[in-house]
Amino acid sequence: MVGPFLSRSLSAARGRCIADGVSAFSRGFSHVSSDSGEDANPGTAVDRRRRATRDEIRIRDRVRILQLKGGIAHVVLSRSSKLNSLDIQMFEAVAEAASRLGSDPDLARNLRAVVISGEGRAFSTGLDAKSVALSGPKSAMKILLERPSPYGGEDGIGNLAQDVCILWRRLPVPVIACLHGMCFGGGLQIALGADMRFSTPDCKLSIMESRWGLIPDMAASVCLRELVPIDVAKELTMTGRIITGEDARRVGLVTRCVDDPIEEAFRVAAEIAERSPDSVASAKELFQTTWTADEADCLRRETDLQMNLLETWNQLAASCRNFGVNLPYFNPK
Repeated sequence: MVGPFLSRSLSAARGRCIADGVSAFSRGFSHVSSDSGEDANPGTAVDRRRRATRDEIRIRDRVRILQLKGGIAHVVLSRSSKLNSLDIQMFEAVAEAASRLGSDPDLARNLRAVVISGEGRAFSTGLDAKSVALSGPKSAMKILLERPSPYGGEDGIGNLAQDVCILWRRLPVPVIACLHGMCFGGGLQIALGADMRFSTPDCKLSIMESRWGLIPDMAASVCLRELVPIDVAKELTMTGRIITGEDARRVGLVTRCVDDPIEEAFRVAAEIAERSPDSVASAKELFQTTWTADEADCLRRETDLQMNLLETWNQLAASCRNFGVNLPYFNPK
């Protein structure tokens, strides 16, 4: 909203920036560690960031969460011997990873972005039909389709099959999926839950469920409407056609094609991490709650979110940068 609220905020920022900035630096901050300069400004060196791993969490021997400096978490699908296909344990591990990143205070407090990738030759080839069949189709379907799943929290609305996609949308930080090799069926629907998808040009993608006489039921109806026209969604779903990353970019399934999606994801994540986490979270919430809403709801939501941001510490810190004063940190979201 460019108007009286923003003008008032900028005027206040101009008057307070230097005084607050000098005061902040002189006091010091007990909650900022000795390497806070690197955390507050992650920079652009992707190789350094990859090495700067603080901790690694393994979930059900299927998913790894690498906590990196700068508040970036790297979630790795780690069932490479099966092309990261989705058995019940993989469904549970992906949902648990998303849930923990949003609810575990140690993980969520300083989280600024999430990068998701697949280990080995593929992002994910979708449902591991053989494994699910061997575990007993009825019992597997009960685990996958029971609503709500154990991972969605008190306000959970999805079943387990849907939560591996929808829970990424509920995180208040950008989530970037890195696609290579193959990204089929349920694997593609996990990627659709991300805010952005970076793909190699030759990656193979497919909404493959029609080949099994099924429909995509892992929140595709929520995500596809934001990305592609309805006729494109119908064609890709009804045919089960395999397309390339470049084809997917042209129709809107993929944000961009690059030779190294992980490197590009870390570059973009670091750039976003330099912004106020409140602003980033509100931008994500704004577009997800208004993209298909009517005009009145959109305008009302814009104002409500903006009012929550104005004259907060993080908004002040972001404004100060425009006046040449860099306050040493943003408050966590």
